[in-house]
Amino acid sequence: MRPVRGAATLAVALLIADSVVGLAAAGVDLWVAGLMDQVPADLFFVSEAELTWVDVIWAGSGLVEMAARLAAIAAFLFWLFRARDNAEAFSPEPHQHSRTWLVLGWLVPVVNLWFPKQIVDDIWIVSTPGRVHGVGLMHARRPGLVWAWWLAWLCGWLGSNVAGRLLFTGEDPEELARAARFDVFSIALYWIAAALAIAVILRITAMQEAGRTAANAGSSPSHPVA
Repeated sequence: MRPVRGAATLAVALLIADSVVGLAAAGVDLWVAGLMDQVPADLFFVSEAELTWVDVIWAGSGLVEMAARLAAIAAFLFWLFRARDNAEAFSPEPHQHSRTWLVLGWLVPVVNLWFPKQIVDDIWIVSTPGRVHGVGLMHARRPGLVWAWWLAWLCGWLGSNVAGRLLFTGEDPEELARAARFDVFSIALYWIAAALAIAVILRITAMQEAGRTAANAGSSPSHPVA
């Protein structure tokens, strides 16, 4: 079993950073939406040069937000690999999905709607103190916190896709304002998902660190019972 607290700290820090960047991006969205609301009423309210700068700032905030999101996802996957290593050390029981799916599960269409959640479910269940082996991971009770995190993530992901489509198909100020406000809604969903992801990370990390400490001390009061 390997220490997982460092990977967890990195993942939590980058999830918080992503949320802060999202807050700034939401502010830019609302600013752009306010400007777009004024354009139909007063065609001279915003000059062509100002509109160009609005496009640059809006696109720039989107790129920064994407970079922060990718960094947070990479840190989460790093922690997930470390937690999976420990889960396999805790118990020889086969997980529902092989290690290959720790990455592919997020990328392959259709199965990315449930494979990542099942992977985290298995890690949580195996890491639970006092769990008796032999019940079978597929039949074990699913953690409610993981359910909440996954539903929030799916809602944020779908909302972000809708906001992107509204943005790229928008042709007039009213449609662009609507896209900007919908993006704020999707960012709010990602905030919820990030908070729940942090809770999942901290809970699994605490269970695994307790089990690792007990195993190193030569006792087994806190890790799963064989």
